[in-house]
Amino acid sequence: MSTDPAVVVIPTYNEADNIELVVDRVRGSVPDLDVLVVDDGSPDGTGDIADKIAAHDRQVNVLHRAEKAGLGAAYLAGFAWALDRGYRVVVEMDADGSHLPEQLPRLLEAVSDADLVIGARWVPGGRVVNWPMRRELLSRGANTYTRLALGMPVHDATAGFRAFRSETLQGVDLPSVRSQGYCFQVDLTRRAVEGGYRVVEVPITFVERTLGESKMTGSIVREALLRVTQWGVQHRVGQLRSAVAARHRTSV
Repeated sequence: MSTDPAVVVIPTYNEADNIELVVDRVRGSVPDLDVLVVDDGSPDGTGDIADKIAAHDRQVNVLHRAEKAGLGAAYLAGFAWALDRGYRVVVEMDADGSHLPEQLPRLLEAVSDADLVIGARWVPGGRVVNWPMRRELLSRGANTYTRLALGMPVHDATAGFRAFRSETLQGVDLPSVRSQGYCFQVDLTRRAVEGGYRVVEVPITFVERTLGESKMTGSIVREALLRVTQWGVQHRVGQLRSAVAARHRTSV
């Protein structure tokens, strides 16, 4: 397991039913791991609950944001906080219990020899629990489309359970990221692959939330489809230009 200073960033919006248990499980699974809860002004009091946890545990921190501005913006704020404080490993994780804290050691061990580790559902050994078939088909189809469109050797680019080395986050031009939702995960994966960073997928079990409401909406799906298509076109155009340039060099 990586011994570098590490923090897990947990974005929240209306997760009052889940946040205390999730943080407790994280702290129990990896006692040396710090926690940052990034709350987007949850009206259900999630931020207040997180503050109470932090008041009794110095390894738990809370970053309050004024309003809900999207998953990507919350993660970018959390990444900036972590990098400013010198953490060498930064972990992403949902607050709804779908990402099992008990699997954190698996990601932290893998990141010792990688730049980005993705906790993947759609690789051998990975699985989902309590998902309806339509949701599984949507996720598998989206990831297959992403892999083919962008030419990335990644099977679960939309996954939100992952560990970054700080050098990776610093090298992928975070200030230029504008993506949200699942698209944010694809965007950072794409940037890491194009930047030549070592991306590794490790199998995880993903469990559908039992408390609270899913944040996935039609607009999130549409944003992902549009942006991946745009990036795919750019990728193919870049390949074509490279091929033309290579042919020109060999013919001169």
